[in-house]
Amino acid sequence: MDGTLFLQTVVDGLILGGIYSLSAVGFSLIFGVLGIVNLAHGIFILLGAYIGVALNEMMGLDPLISIPIVFVALFILGAMLQLTLVAGAVRRSSLMSSLLITFGASLVIRDGIILVFGPDVQSLSSIWLLDTFHIGGVVVDGARATGLIASLALLALLSIALYRLKVGRAMRATAQHDFAAGLCGVNARNIYAMTFGVSAAFAGVSGIIIGLVNPFSPFDDAYWTLNAFVTVVLGGVGSPLGALLGGLLLGEISTFSSQYIGSLYPNIFIFCTLLIMLIVRPNGLLGNAYKGSV
Repeated sequence: MDGTLFLQTVVDGLILGGIYSLSAVGFSLIFGVLGIVNLAHGIFILLGAYIGVALNEMMGLDPLISIPIVFVALFILGAMLQLTLVAGAVRRSSLMSSLLITFGASLVIRDGIILVFGPDVQSLSSIWLLDTFHIGGVVVDGARATGLIASLALLALLSIALYRLKVGRAMRATAQHDFAAGLCGVNARNIYAMTFGVSAAFAGVSGIIIGLVNPFSPFDDAYWTLNAFVTVVLGGVGSPLGALLGGLLLGEISTFSSQYIGSLYPNIFIFCTLLIMLIVRPNGLLGNAYKGSV
């Protein structure tokens, strides 16, 4: 096995995994705190990318500079969706209701994107991207490296918020036991809305990062929802570190199988790994982050 090719594959997998991690962390939050599977997660990612396109075309705003705007816009959309539609499914503790509601929301948003932007493939570019550089014989793509750095920085900020700020502790307490958290003065309804908003916001921001690395279209939402689900199962629910580990593992599996087996086979190895993880360690590499002490 050629050493340089092996190292190149490792680096490519790490970079891809970091981006997967950011795209999945919001899915992990909702699954951990609200106990529902958000099938609209992928469309939130794409919506963030398309907002980046709109801001660039209308105002000439660089996609990386538009990240705060995308974050706020998707936070508001996610919180409103939770308060108006998802809250009923949470009260009933109905998995089927949450699946139907979030799936329906994803279809409506996707059709809205097609109506406004059309079905064609789009992409983003930024003047702030790093230049492609070499480490020995390994080539590091500038756009992907920029995406990795941005992903790690945002995951670190989320981790600080969850474990150092009062609102983060309230989220974790609500996830462990919403009734007990309520006795301590936590408004579970507001925490649920905030969690959904934060999840949508991070999904939208990851859409900007993804759009700088890969072309995208309105029909890619199922791919990113599925990737987020696999990442969460591999890494564990509710933890930014779990999302990071799951994303890195998913990235390495994808790049190694593509490089050494064939570009048509990554999904076989990904889902075989998922099956093994569900049998051997169903809570993921780090388990459920909300089952420990707050």
